[in-house]
Amino acid sequence: MRIEWWILVMVYMAATAILLFIPKNKIRLAVMAALFKQFITFLAGLAVVELGMLEYPIRLFPSISRTSFTYEYYAFPVVCAAFIVWYPNDRSHVLQFSYFAGFASVLTFVEVLIEKYTDLINYIHWEWYITWFSLCLSFYISRLFCNWFFQKANA
Repeated sequence: MRIEWWILVMVYMAATAILLFIPKNKIRLAVMAALFKQFITFLAGLAVVELGMLEYPIRLFPSISRTSFTYEYYAFPVVCAAFIVWYPNDRSHVLQFSYFAGFASVLTFVEVLIEKYTDLINYIHWEWYITWFSLCLSFYISRLFCNWFFQKANA
């Protein structure tokens, strides 16, 4: 088996492990965050691939979609759920910004390594800073949505 398939298996295992650490009282928040993130990544991921900005040469379900099912529909939504659940709401703005930057930086760093050393993703008209900015933006939009949704639900 190629290293790319082992990486995909490890990503599924790591994302599933993250789910096991979601507190029971925050499961509804985590589910909503993950579902909303899937909506965002469905639209954005499909647009980016169809516009030829990047490609996923090795992926699950290649005959169905040219996007990465593993990243767009499982790993990234799970990470977003963790991001939302453990967001430091009542802390300083510096810490909150650092939280955004930290999550985006780690995910971007891993993506750059994967892009450089494997065939899981190829940048065509894409750069690491676009990934970093889009991650921050999607985390922010997801946080706004979850805050709005649960504010309405608790009203």
